[in-house]
Amino acid sequence: MTVMAENLNVGEMVQGTEDLTDNAKIEKYCYDNDTANCEEYGGLYQWAEAMQLPFECNSKSCADLIKPNHQGICPDGWRLLTYDDYYIVVHADGNKNGVKDVRATSFGGLNYSGYSLIGGGMRVVPLGGGGFKEKDEVAYWFYPGENAYENYSCGDDGYLGKTSTSLTTNVSYKQNGLSIRCVKLD
Repeated sequence: MTVMAENLNVGEMVQGTEDLTDNAKIEKYCYDNDTANCEEYGGLYQWAEAMQLPFECNSKSCADLIKPNHQGICPDGWRLLTYDDYYIVVHADGNKNGVKDVRATSFGGLNYSGYSLIGGGMRVVPLGGGGFKEKDEVAYWFYPGENAYENYSCGDDGYLGKTSTSLTTNVSYKQNGLSIRCVKLD
């Protein structure tokens, strides 16, 4: 399995106070509205944007549109990372220290796997002012799945803190902005 060693960084930057509503193009957030942060940490994407589904899918169920090997905004020949993919990376041959082996050295890890996980933080839904939080502290990313919590307003996600000893799976509001990783199709 080949997994991107960096967070995805594609699309046109939108200010953190706005939603990613233009279904005709890929849009992203850059932490603190600074393009230098996209270069270093990758873009942050709302769930529907990452999935390459209509913006309306951030507030309703679109489970019937999720496909196996869902490409989303990943390049041709790649697909969105799943929980199972992440589990394989963490438990790959040679990894003896669990999640520490997949973290970049700048993120408290050993990076034996080459996965280079970094704390890109997140963009918080406008209820939080459309601000940003936890850069260099927590890595968040969306998976291609959704959750019925609060009428399907949440997508499945994973997160790992800089000092965490294990991966946490959770749900995040679809309108938050999280990182994306892609896996090459075999």
